[in-house]
Amino acid sequence: MSELKTAYRRVMDDHFPDEMKITLGDMTLVYKKQTWKIEDEQGNLVEKGLRYGENPGQEAALYRLVNGNVALGGVEFIGPGKELVSGLDEDAMLQFGKHPGKTNLTDIDSAMGILRYLSKRPTVVIVKHNNPCGVASASSLAEAYARANMADRVAAFGGAASFNRAMDKETAEILQQNYLEVVAAPEYEEGVLDILSKKKNLRIIRIKAIDRLEEYALSRFLDFKGLMDGGLILQQSAVNTILSKEDFLPAKAEYQGQVYKPVREPTDREYEDLLFGWAVEQGVTSNSVLYIKDQVTVGIGTGEQDRVGVAEIAIFKAYTKYVDALCFKRHGRPYKELELDVSDGKADKALIEEIDQEAKAKKAGLPASVMISDAFFPYRDGVDVAIKEGISAIAHPGGAMRDWESIQAVNQADPPVAMVFTGQRAFKH
Repeated sequence: MSELKTAYRRVMDDHFPDEMKITLGDMTLVYKKQTWKIEDEQGNLVEKGLRYGENPGQEAALYRLVNGNVALGGVEFIGPGKELVSGLDEDAMLQFGKHPGKTNLTDIDSAMGILRYLSKRPTVVIVKHNNPCGVASASSLAEAYARANMADRVAAFGGAASFNRAMDKETAEILQQNYLEVVAAPEYEEGVLDILSKKKNLRIIRIKAIDRLEEYALSRFLDFKGLMDGGLILQQSAVNTILSKEDFLPAKAEYQGQVYKPVREPTDREYEDLLFGWAVEQGVTSNSVLYIKDQVTVGIGTGEQDRVGVAEIAIFKAYTKYVDALCFKRHGRPYKELELDVSDGKADKALIEEIDQEAKAKKAGLPASVMISDAFFPYRDGVDVAIKEGISAIAHPGGAMRDWESIQAVNQADPPVAMVFTGQRAFKH
């Protein structure tokens, strides 16, 4: 066990080249490996790249594009000079903390993929294992962080929080109460670093381009997937085309000569949450279903094989996060900790029962939330499980043979539930 703990702390040497070239037809891309000067255990400055890959013992390297442009099929891909995570130099690493590994940086990158569509308001994305666990927009950065953290306080523990506004002291004071591995922001106001640097292992990163991420909203990059046999799959990155309520498509289906349409259109508030949710969906592993309310994630279901299952899991997560938030606000402790004390006879059972009853009565805050699905519903069962919890509007790509059944389900709801199509899928694997 001690050897494993040592492996977690060790910054590995890697044997990847300092420069890498990729040729696509008559076009060549040139990449430079990113390294930093850090202190070793003896206090000497040494040059190191990433701590390690996804696990200790996996060598890894970060590269930034320094030369070359690619245009394929009439699409010009992101070129040099547009670095975000790949351009992190020593000036950007305000505090190395435990020194970043591959997952720390891909967590930030996942957040950037969401934040580029949510630039209008102060927004915070907390990511864990490359999936968002809490996302919120608000009138202030401090409120956005507090709401994003409380959306899934348990999963946010040890996560990476990214901010689309300069961090202020109010936000830093709230953040300092929690345990995070990484924070990233476009800038840090005076006095903020004094607060954050009290946590010596925290990686504090400045990415100045975060405050202009909307420039990346419609840009594509080359997406590489390495195969076990050494082969590659190369694809264009996905782009979210639903940027305003006018971009949604009316839900419509025909079956046996009958045309099915929702009897109700989303309200302006629902449209705002649908847009917010579809932006968050761009960073969630498929199959996925999300529930959103007032521009905060209520429940996030990720990486499941069936759609009704992930719709149910997202509801389950909404309930578990709701009771934990209630418990923490009232008793200053996690729900599971209180639950254990009750089972051991160390706490009054009534404390848990009160929280459970309130969560059940309020359906974990799900009523009036909206539902987002990254692909169509093959059957109406996925829609039905959400309707039972009181969701009020749904957005999904559409295109299923049984779309008419899902439309029928929202029309049969009391009150009727709104539904729109996106006309695009949002798979992410």
